[in-house]
Amino acid sequence: MTDADAAKVETALDALLADHDPKAEGYEEFRGHQFDAGLAWVQYPEGNGGLGVAPQLQRNVNRRLAEAGAPPMDLSMFFIALAGPTIVTHGDEAVKQRFLRPMFTGEEKWCQLFSEPGAGSDFAGLGCKAVKDGDEWVINGQKVWNTLAHIADWGMLVARTDPSVRKHRGMTYFALDMHAPGVDVQPLRQITGEAEFNEVFMTDAIIPDAHRIGAEGEGWRAALTTLMNERTAIGGSGGGGSAPKAGTGPIAELITAYSDHADTLSAAARDEVMQLYVRADVLRLTNFRASQAAKAGNPGPEGSVGKAVSAVLNQEITEAVLDMMGPAGQVGYDFTFRRPTIAALTGGTPGHAFLRSQANTIEGGTTNIMKNILGEQVLGLPGEPRSDKDIPWIDVPRG
Repeated sequence: MTDADAAKVETALDALLADHDPKAEGYEEFRGHQFDAGLAWVQYPEGNGGLGVAPQLQRNVNRRLAEAGAPPMDLSMFFIALAGPTIVTHGDEAVKQRFLRPMFTGEEKWCQLFSEPGAGSDFAGLGCKAVKDGDEWVINGQKVWNTLAHIADWGMLVARTDPSVRKHRGMTYFALDMHAPGVDVQPLRQITGEAEFNEVFMTDAIIPDAHRIGAEGEGWRAALTTLMNERTAIGGSGGGGSAPKAGTGPIAELITAYSDHADTLSAAARDEVMQLYVRADVLRLTNFRASQAAKAGNPGPEGSVGKAVSAVLNQEITEAVLDMMGPAGQVGYDFTFRRPTIAALTGGTPGHAFLRSQANTIEGGTTNIMKNILGEQVLGLPGEPRSDKDIPWIDVPRG
């Protein structure tokens, strides 16, 4: 990060705020101007919502715009943190021009179409089929556990385009129009009563080749960019590069419960609170260090640290809150079926947070898979034996 880069960002901010008042303009309108000024993702190239400067400078943008009255990002736009980096890293210029701006303004919302009933943890085993027909691809298959697919305009879809090569090589990444004929979204009801997850069925759905993201057969590489950003976002090390305050996030609910019940807690319970607080703060600082280490906007496998640790920690924290509340923690919860418009990884009432956190060790990569990634890619340990690694996908035994 240089002084010239910082000055470039400040000049762009001065010009943006001189011409556009975020308190007077609508949400989408102002974010469109922000994108055009190169202040959406400052590390991206000019013309793609960025200025080609260090990603750490985004926190200066976020701070000044907040001070000027710009609202925070709509939480229904969670998948911007996954689709944006993937498109700017792997998409051609036409794809970037088509998708990045409306994604940032919120005019077009995205979802992720990766997991399948027979290809969850083994993502490279997916069987959703894409067959090329001239300048189009015909898609047939099923995806599952698709968060917010019911409100999405576009889906990040990885499909099998060549079954004759090994499974990591025969996949291609696409942008799927979620409103296209042949795309059917069905709810999956969760233990909370909500259905933020979905199943998506594709029957002869059509995708133009112009909506392919990356080269044909290179879907695995593009998907890794999405997955690493997903794990960073879920783990908590995403954002504008600034560290969250100590005591915020899920641990804040435990602090409140402790304050309400401190006089009745045993020494063992008080010790548990302190240990959870320390672990939460270590995770907060570890996530901040990981975000600062990201040089080009895309995190490395270190994002899996935050994801793996936060998933288990969230479950332990929410359980401790309910334990403190006693019988009061077991009542007053509404299990009515509903379709959320935001991805609530935790949060809500203590009862909701406890139930929702049970999915944390599954979504975005199971904890066991995260441990494999950390062992192999971070620590350099030998990989697990894989008998299907070098044979064509079509020859891999399936149950």
